[in-house]
Amino acid sequence: MSDTAPSATAPLIVIDLQTGMFDGRFEPPIHDADAIAERARALIGWARRTGRKVAFIRHDGPEGDPLAPGAPGWWVWQQLGQAADEPTFGKSVRNAFSNAALADWVAGQGARDVVLIGAQTDFCIAATVEGAIAEGLGVTVVSDAHSTVDSQDERAPEIVARHNEAFAGQGARMVTTEELVG
Repeated sequence: MSDTAPSATAPLIVIDLQTGMFDGRFEPPIHDADAIAERARALIGWARRTGRKVAFIRHDGPEGDPLAPGAPGWWVWQQLGQAADEPTFGKSVRNAFSNAALADWVAGQGARDVVLIGAQTDFCIAATVEGAIAEGLGVTVVSDAHSTVDSQDERAPEIVARHNEAFAGQGARMVTTEELVG
């Protein structure tokens, strides 16, 4: 594989791929939701096959929010097939590393880098890229395995493309699902 490959100990961090990002009950689903779920499942399988750990991040929204703890949209999307031994770390702000337990867990894997996928590109993915870099971690972003919704001024595919360029500019390794899964 190319020099963009994550290390053998880099865990896969699945950010905010919760029911509310897919079911469309309270908010529109993320752009290309079915393909994102399919790629996420493929990447989770890749991580397991290669002996990597997988962690899920769950956004804990405020009371009344579709992502509030216990709300229908809050749960990790069941179709991803989270295993019983794969931890879930909650957060109430955009950066997943705001939960110190995540950084401790990554360090406990002996990892010096992470692989990131999930939602939303322009919020929690962007903040977590910055947070991981601030933690001194190398970052691999799977460029086709994160998504968002349209904004008032920009369509979701444009947001994703713009952020992929920004992530590369911040020093993140950029790979596609195919490059990792084969």
